[in-house]
Amino acid sequence: MHKRTLIRNAHIVNEGRTYVGSVTIDGDRIEEVIEGRDCSPIVPPDETIEADGLWLLPGIIDTHVHFREPGMTAKGDFESESRAAIAGGVTTVLDMPNVKPATTTPETLAEKMALARKKCHVNYGFYYGATADNAATLAHLNPREVCAIKLFMGSSTGNLLVEDAQALHTIFAQSRLPIVVHCEDTALVERNMAECRATEGADPDIHFHSVVRDDEVCYRSTKQAVELALATGARLHVAHVSTARELRLLSSKAGEGQITAEACLPHLLFTTDDYAKRHAYIKCNPAVKSAKDRDALRRALTTGVVTTVGTDHAPHLLREKQGGAARALSGMPLIQFSLPAILDLVSSGVLTLPRLAALMCHGPADTFSIEGRGYIRAGYKADLVLVRPQQPWTLTPNHILSKCGWSPLEGHTFGWRVEKTWCNGYLLYNNGHLTDEGFIGQMITYHRH
Repeated sequence: MHKRTLIRNAHIVNEGRTYVGSVTIDGDRIEEVIEGRDCSPIVPPDETIEADGLWLLPGIIDTHVHFREPGMTAKGDFESESRAAIAGGVTTVLDMPNVKPATTTPETLAEKMALARKKCHVNYGFYYGATADNAATLAHLNPREVCAIKLFMGSSTGNLLVEDAQALHTIFAQSRLPIVVHCEDTALVERNMAECRATEGADPDIHFHSVVRDDEVCYRSTKQAVELALATGARLHVAHVSTARELRLLSSKAGEGQITAEACLPHLLFTTDDYAKRHAYIKCNPAVKSAKDRDALRRALTTGVVTTVGTDHAPHLLREKQGGAARALSGMPLIQFSLPAILDLVSSGVLTLPRLAALMCHGPADTFSIEGRGYIRAGYKADLVLVRPQQPWTLTPNHILSKCGWSPLEGHTFGWRVEKTWCNGYLLYNNGHLTDEGFIGQMITYHRH
């Protein structure tokens, strides 16, 4: 039913500012943004939500998720993981292509779109996976329907792993879309693992994961990606930067627009010191690094080197997370708790609320040219999240909505709580409860030619 909702007297966080104001939602769009306390909208609302003392942000856009469908739905699927997203204030996701079958043909892309249309509770977009064999198809993808090309220059299997120099050059040269690259040097990873196994056995202790996938592994591959982008003119976004060395390399390109970088939650939250407590639950690729690297990455959130923050949400079954550097699978579920986790970094002075909105809302929309989302503006889609400060709560298993049923953050006490989430004008999450589990999000579009 069509309804006009007034969110009244919130602390609005948007476009570099915070101010007290009100927002009117009319149907699926923001009708009016009013600055000032106790202001009245042009048209009286059907419903008023008093938001005094709460903070209103654009809905979070997570540009790096693995929802595991099709082919790996025991771990997660569009339905389960999008419910977790809603509870975390995430209203739009961009899903990666390494599923079964991989999203590397027009047919597999169409299949994935059809699944999401039936099951995904938040707005969605998809990457198209580059392979050594499909470069000729990249130039023919609809730039209004595909968010970017995902290229694995390491840490993947099958035809999604592209290592051949000529194939890489062709992919960079052919793509009209942004290229998002996973940068790890596979040959170096394999050499490091062989040396590690020679002294530590078939499945070395989990802390060796960060030795096998060290900063040289990342730096060498990222340097190659930057050189390819500069040689071909391709638009490059380096995924999940994890080292200070990469940041120094990328800082020389910051502000030019052609080459940008993403930070992901694992590398902002965890270091190698955390293996002692959290074991393989924090195993991911690229691996978590030293406290020095983590701190450099946190500083980069405010310097312009990093333009987006994502989760790399990647659920696995608990049994798949058992073992060490060789046996335990890499990846962790984080989407439900990413906003509270970054808000804790705001509380500790790492970044400001406007910078959080820039990295998790505006930056994703701008980097991928997403239409009508990512900002609190009249005429934009009403994707919004209301959060409450100074509301401590401890993450226990009963909070977890991801199908895998675990989180590397279990036991952590957060200082902020997600209060309400609107997606396309619908209130989908309200004070700890999903309010419309029949709601389906929209496939996002991109303003490109």
